[in-house]
Amino acid sequence: MADAVVSHAFSHGFHPQHVERLGAYWAEALGGPGTYSDSYGDETAVVRMHSGNGRHDEMDRRAIACFDEALADAGLAADAALRQVLHDYFAWATTTTMARYHHSAEDVPSGLSIPHWSWDGLQPPQVATADPPFA
Repeated sequence: MADAVVSHAFSHGFHPQHVERLGAYWAEALGGPGTYSDSYGDETAVVRMHSGNGRHDEMDRRAIACFDEALADAGLAADAALRQVLHDYFAWATTTTMARYHHSAEDVPSGLSIPHWSWDGLQPPQVATADPPFA
């Protein structure tokens, strides 16, 4: 919020549970429980919140730089592998999935699932399988 460029995204306010929701989203995206999807919505809702605001390349670059600084402030920068995978995830999410529909939130398709990221990067979507029938 201290960065003049990045804070513009919050100039109209933000949800009172923003930090809690963001934590649940990142936890799910990084392989944790599906709390965000179960409690708050799917990827479509998240992407729509970030869409329809035009291109904002400078704000994206500054957000990534601020994220990297936050990793250092939290003491996570000392682990090079962890720092890199978190940086790569945030940079990808910021410049790809969250920036894909810059013209209109109405362009975001329904039914998107939260993408999952691991030590190996973006993971393929998980396909739901039906339980085998009882014999």
